[in-house]
Amino acid sequence: MIRPAAVEDLAGIAAIYEAIFDQEEQGPVYTNWKRGSYPTEADARQALEAGTLYVGEEGGVVWGVVNLNGEQLSEYAAIPWSIPAGEDQVAVIHTLCIHPAQSGRGLARKMAAFCEETARSQGKTVIRLDTWEHNLPANRLYPSLGYRFAGTAEFFFHGFVRENLNCYEKAL
Repeated sequence: MIRPAAVEDLAGIAAIYEAIFDQEEQGPVYTNWKRGSYPTEADARQALEAGTLYVGEEGGVVWGVVNLNGEQLSEYAAIPWSIPAGEDQVAVIHTLCIHPAQSGRGLARKMAAFCEETARSQGKTVIRLDTWEHNLPANRLYPSLGYRFAGTAEFFFHGFVRENLNCYEKAL
């Protein structure tokens, strides 16, 4: 089940982030995230308080998390989006991640479909996202779900790392 996150989910969400960091220490690296900087439990709490944090959960165990809101990073202005939309018509997927122990079960696809359905119910007409250029699973997943590659730009992510992010969009 995918549902709005609750305060009691924060520890499970932080555990997902830590499991991803642990896995990436062994390789391969897909996120370019930095342990202790992003994502953190504090980031999850901020999204929870904003009402934009969702979790996938099965049998009381949180297997995935996503922040779905309308916040487009300033670097999005450099992307040649092809689907016209006003600011209030855009939903943005942030930090969609699945616990590494649960990967390969199609859960990211379920989470993306949930985001699309939720955005539609909020009256959004387009959904956008960005992912690190070397995140091979995400860069395969989104086009397979009908997302169009819109371009790549350099982002100064959270003020601590410069990286090239691939941006995708999909009409809802």
